[in-house]
Amino acid sequence: MASTLRTPPRFVPTLTTVLEIPAEPVPVAEAVRPLAPSIGAPVSQPASPDPASAVALPPSVSLTPAEIVSLEEQLLHRVLQRVDLSLEERLSDAVSAAVQHQLDEMVPRLRGEIEAVLRALVIESMAAELCENTGSTPTSGA
Repeated sequence: MASTLRTPPRFVPTLTTVLEIPAEPVPVAEAVRPLAPSIGAPVSQPASPDPASAVALPPSVSLTPAEIVSLEEQLLHRVLQRVDLSLEERLSDAVSAAVQHQLDEMVPRLRGEIEAVLRALVIESMAAELCENTGSTPTSGA
């Protein structure tokens, strides 16, 4: 009989660390650290986010509405900074791809239109030239 327990593949992540939450409430000043500098201060971006420096609030911490608004503003500021870093480049890539696609679709139609216009222009010019210079056309009855 085959065992119902299987060993997961080696690429499946497994829990290796158990975090213990302290029993006593943590003061808000220690649990909450500023997420970003003030609006007027220059912002420097870290090379890569450090997951070890991330702070999660323990469930025992209760925040005032003002502190909640402050945390929300800080989070919004950080998210907007991340978006701003790559927004221009991604928009430029998307617009370039769309314009190139439209040009690829338009070139054969433009060639056909240009050919038709040039053909009509040459025909009209030849007809006008032949009408003006009647001596260059052979007579049909001679």
